[in-house]
Amino acid sequence: MIDPAKLAAWRERFPNDRPHQTEDAGFRKAAALAFREDGRRSLPYSGIATLLGTPYRPEAPEQADFGGLDVALIGVPMDLGVTNRAGSRLGPRAIRNVERIGPWHTALKLAPLAELSAADVGDVPFRSRFSLAESLEDIEAFVARAVAAGVRPLSAGGDHSISYPILRAVGRARPVGMVHIDAHCDTSGVYEGSRFHHGGPFRQAVLDGVLDPARSIQIGIRGGGEYLWEFSTATGMTVIHAEEVDALGMDAVIARARAVAGDGPVYVSFDVDGIDPAFTPGTGTPEVGGLTPREAQRLLRGLAGLDIVGGDVVEVAPQYDATTVTAQVGAQMMFEILALLALARR
Repeated sequence: MIDPAKLAAWRERFPNDRPHQTEDAGFRKAAALAFREDGRRSLPYSGIATLLGTPYRPEAPEQADFGGLDVALIGVPMDLGVTNRAGSRLGPRAIRNVERIGPWHTALKLAPLAELSAADVGDVPFRSRFSLAESLEDIEAFVARAVAAGVRPLSAGGDHSISYPILRAVGRARPVGMVHIDAHCDTSGVYEGSRFHHGGPFRQAVLDGVLDPARSIQIGIRGGGEYLWEFSTATGMTVIHAEEVDALGMDAVIARARAVAGDGPVYVSFDVDGIDPAFTPGTGTPEVGGLTPREAQRLLRGLAGLDIVGGDVVEVAPQYDATTVTAQVGAQMMFEILALLALARR
């Protein structure tokens, strides 16, 4: 039998006329983001879909201060650099259509959107849908305006070639370190006459002096393309293969990532094919034997406190994603990086 005194105390403490009342200060911030003053919650399946449900601020890029934002969420719908299955140009739209991500981060104990000013500023405007080289220039110019205004970019791709111009913008003043989760190192060379493709963005970023290989770690690497990635080890990048994750254990992998990244500025690049295709089938170059989403979340959460200056989630290709699970994973990983950005701002 329930103690009548306890029951009376609970009824007084949790009255039904205040269903969303919370006592924890962090929970109150999250509830304020989710519910209006009248207690109603916006329908997650109505209105304009935005990245992580953030406000839509398409005018911000035209303002000198980039709208006064701390973080700009940017769509980069471009997949001219793919070498296998195309379709990640539709990735930003698929990620925007994912509802109910956040607002509370249960592991890191914060509501990121209560900690910083963030908005979906729309997509990078491209001069031509046919020119990869011009598209990369357009991405760099767009992100560089955000960086110049002190805004940290969080981008949804698009194929992995988009990371190269973003790094050129983020690392322009000083080279950055990187935590890179992927099945592939993406440090290969010229491909059919082009050095611009999704298999080589980090090679070009190192050679351009915007990415410090000694402070870069690549995690989850696997598949048959190892012979293409000698550049990574030759320049001092740390490479942890998928099978090594099991042998080392996630705590050791996190410790290694933190040690490699150090105290300087760090960029986080997340390719959804770093996850096993059992969980992320909707991608252009799937590789069996990858991380689980929970392992990836644990890894990203282990970066809390590093000076994260930007990030991206790439290679979501929704036409291969019948159940939308890949887009769900992609959106969740963007939320994980957003939380890291919020902690970095603290």
